Amino acid sequence: MSDVLKGKAWTFGRDIDTDLIIPARYLNMKTAEELGAYCMYDADPEFSKKVNPGDIVVAKENFGCGSSREHAPIALKGAGVSVVIAKSFARIFYRNAFNTGLPILVAPDAVDAIKEGDELEVDLASGEIKDVTTGVTYKAEPLPPFMRELVEAGGLLPYLKKRGAAK
Repeated sequence: MSDVLKGKAWTFGRDIDTDLIIPARYLNMKTAEELGAYCMYDADPEFSKKVNPGDIVVAKENFGCGSSREHAPIALKGAGVSVVIAKSFARIFYRNAFNTGLPILVAPDAVDAIKEGDELEVDLASGEIKDVTTGVTYKAEPLPPFMRELVEAGGLLPYLKKRGAAK
């Protein structure tokens, strides 16, 4: 995975909970791809058919609230989402996202300005979010090197396995 991610913006409101990200009735799915087929299903049943690999979810406050299921960030990754940008994240979702290798950025100004369908370039190392459609650049808190390593490895467990193999 590159530190620079490119994709189309898909916008959502505030308080998008884990049940909306992946409805409980689909939690019996085994793979990220299976979960991804039902990602955001109750918000937009066609979302997983419309989203392309690398696309970006942009949401208001408290993204990922609700239950502590790791299925939510896995479903987003399985649908092809490369990064989530929001005004704020629920604490457990924040942790689960990095544990499963999904990068997330807090960028309130960007969230307020980005429109659905805008083409974005997101630099995880610098925290720069460029709206290619409008030409405007926003600043998020950059991901620290360790968090980028977690994302690059695919999450916490692959990261630990990789470190263990290196010793």
